[in-house]
Amino acid sequence: MRINLASVLVSDQAQALEFYTTKLGFVKKTEIPMGEFSWLTVVSPEEPDGVELVLEPASHPAVGPFRDALVADGIPFTSFAVADVQAEYERLTGLGVVFTQPPTDMGPVRTAVFDDTCGNLIQIAEMTEAA
Repeated sequence: MRINLASVLVSDQAQALEFYTTKLGFVKKTEIPMGEFSWLTVVSPEEPDGVELVLEPASHPAVGPFRDALVADGIPFTSFAVADVQAEYERLTGLGVVFTQPPTDMGPVRTAVFDDTCGNLIQIAEMTEAA
């Protein structure tokens, strides 16, 4: 068994696709129109056949209160692995990405948290010590 898909709930699929590709550097893999929304996925250019991130419409009534609570508490919806949090922080900040937590050492990991402009806080993390 392996993970094939993971979702992030987004308020606007077109805006999310723009952010996740032009700012974060993911690559669009699938876009299938399905009425008002699309089946829309992106992948890491480092693993084009790896896990697909579904840019999932946040249209279900439970999504708003759930995401609002996470954001209010500063809790990231998901986390992406990076080789160097500080370098990614500087690169993304230079592209206008807004961080709610700068690079912070937390035991064996260094993390930073940014706003994805689509209703979510997203964490980037690097292992700084062997687990």
